[in-house]
Formats: sequence, C-alpha cells, structure tokens
Amino acid sequence: MVERNKKALLDLLNREGNNECADCGCGDPDWASANIGIFICIDCAGIHRMLGAHISKVKSLRLDSWTDDQVEFMAATGNASAKAKYEVHVPPFYHRPMAKDPQVLREQWIRAKYERMEFQYLERQTYLSGYKEGFLWKRGKENSTFQQRRFILSEEDNILKYYQKTDAKEPKAAIKLSELNANFTPEKIGNPNGLQISWVKDGSTRNIYVYTEDGKDIVDWYTAVRAAKYNMLKVAYPGGNDADLVTRLTRAFVKEGWLYKTGPRHNEPYKRRWFTLDDRRLMYFEDPLDAYPKGEIFLGHKSDGYKALEGVPPGKQDIGSSFTIRTPGRDYLLGAETEEERIEWMDVLRKVFDRPISPQDSTAAATLVHKRGNAPVLNSILGK
Repeated sequence: MVERNKKALLDLLNREGNNECADCGCGDPDWASANIGIFICIDCAGIHRMLGAHISKVKSLRLDSWTDDQVEFMAATGNASAKAKYEVHVPPFYHRPMAKDPQVLREQWIRAKYERMEFQYLERQTYLSGYKEGFLWKRGKENSTFQQRRFILSEEDNILKYYQKTDAKEPKAAIKLSELNANFTPEKIGNPNGLQISWVKDGSTRNIYVYTEDGKDIVDWYTAVRAAKYNMLKVAYPGGNDADLVTRLTRAFVKEGWLYKTGPRHNEPYKRRWFTLDDRRLMYFEDPLDAYPKGEIFLGHKSDGYKALEGVPPGKQDIGSSFTIRTPGRDYLLGAETEEERIEWMDVLRKVFDRPISPQDSTAAATLVHKRGNAPVLNSILGK
C-alpha cells in the first residue's frame, strides 16, 4: 500500500498545476499539505510548518507514509482547485511572491491565504482603505541608529509622510506616493522585514531604510503603497491594462553588490563602492545604507553608444575581473570581486542596453542628467 500510494501521489504531479509549487511557482514540488490538498516546494513547506498542523499538515511525497484517504483528498483537490478557493479575491496590485522573493513576502502570502483567509473575505484586506498610519523603525540619515517614526500614508493626498517626533505638527518629509519605489532589502538592512523606500529629490535618488518587528505589518505597508499607486494609475489611465499597470507600482532592484571603481581620469586608485542597478539607474554608494548615492548613471540604449565591455581600455590599470561601462559621455572602469560577479554584472547591463527606451525612461533620464548638466548624454537619450 505504501508504494502504491507513493506512486499515486507522484502521478498526480503530472496534472496541470501540480507540477509547480502552489505558493511560489517553483518547479518540481516534493512536498504537500495533506489537509489543504496542495503540492509545495521544500521552502514553502517550511513556512507551512510554522502555521501549525491544524492549518497545514505538511508531508513529504517520497519520505512520509500516506493513507488512502489522504491520497484521495489530494487527487480530489490539487493546486488548481485550491487556488480557486484560497486566491479568489487576490487584488491585481497584490505582489504574488516567487521563489526568489524575500522570506517575509512569501511567509505573509502563505499566512494571508491559509491562516487569515484574506483573499476569501475582502474585509480582511486592510490595505484597501487608502489610508494607513503607524510606527516604523527608520535609519537615521547621519548615523546608523534606527528610531521609531510615525508614518502616514494617504492615497487621497498622494502622500507618504513621516514625523521625527510623535507630537510634531509638520512632517520631516512628505513623499509623493506616485513617485516612490518600495523594495524589500532585508540582507542589506540587517532585518528580515527590512524595506527600502526610494524617490527622486532635487535630481538625486533619496533612500530611507525602515523595518517593523511584525512581518505582517511591513507587508501591509508595502501592499498599501502598491494599492494606492494602482488606484491612482487607474484614474489616470482608465482603459489601462492591469498587467501593464502593475509593472509600474514597485520594482525590485535588478542587482546589487560591491564593485571597485576608479575616477573619471582613470588614473585614480580604485575604491570599493556598493552598486545598485534600479531599472535603468545605476547608483554607487560608499555605504550600502547611505541616504544618497555617491553617483548615478542613467543607462540608455545600445544604439546610443551604451555598452558593457570586458576588461579596460589599453594602457589603463586593470585590477582583475574588470569591465567597462561605456556611455556617450564617459567610460566607467570597474572591477568585480570574482569572475562570476563580473559575468553577472555584464549580463544584466547588456540586457538593460538591449531594452528600448520608454517614455518613462526618458523622463527619468532628463531628471537625472539635467542635474549633472551633461547635455550630450541627455540629447542622445532623448534623440535630439
């Protein structure tokens, strides 16, 4: 019976929807929730175990024994049927985590579905209101200390603002929701619930770093931002397609990491800098948690002369694992810490250079380049 049931379970993986994790989409799931009736990957199985067996009874398809009744239930349910039940009211703006997403997003997605039943009962989706107020731990601009700050999100006012003191009448900063990006960066911030909020201020990218002690709370803040931005886009573009609009809500960084960089004359010593590739904006920092980047580079299209080249020009100092970013105005000479990192950076940069320039890209380029006064670069981006 044991071998028969194991074979029956493995055969069920061939059904449509069962060949990938019900929660993160990872291929070849090897685990299951016997009382929910879904097939899941090992990482999501670990989160399911956190819910308790009264919510999700986790079993290995290959290592655990299964009763006939449990196998019959899995056959009668499966991933597609469970999704229709537990994800019936997932809002279009809700970020459905994938395997590469941070733990906090995946955990709260799973808890929202099976523990809180958030997508079966709309009244439990508190981020739909267009208003949120509470306290976040925020890193100071001039030091590395995190202090509690009161934040208010108002969709009606298109504002996310925070106050330095609880009883302050005026906010320390007021950020337009329509212009900010929110991105989970837990490893960089040093907290599993770490969130980075970025926006353009006076032509430069301003960054603040926040977290909450409760995973649900920080994901609710993140989702409230996405909900507000989505609703404002629906007003601005009433005929807009949801699939297109959701790409403009928030975005994860393409890549981050340490690189070595020399100066514009190419004879200065190489300095270690933290690089962040945010869409077409490449920023470098002295410290990963600096409020402002040391410098920013807008990356245009290859037809305008943007290239990622292996090595450095002849006669220039080569520190190994090096590559050059060529722009119309300057060559940036860089070195990675490993050959693997160099290959990864060149690959993602070339994908950016291959992508056509959008109207939103041109707007971002004008904002950044105008501050630098680099007219030739701006003209090449805007086609002048």
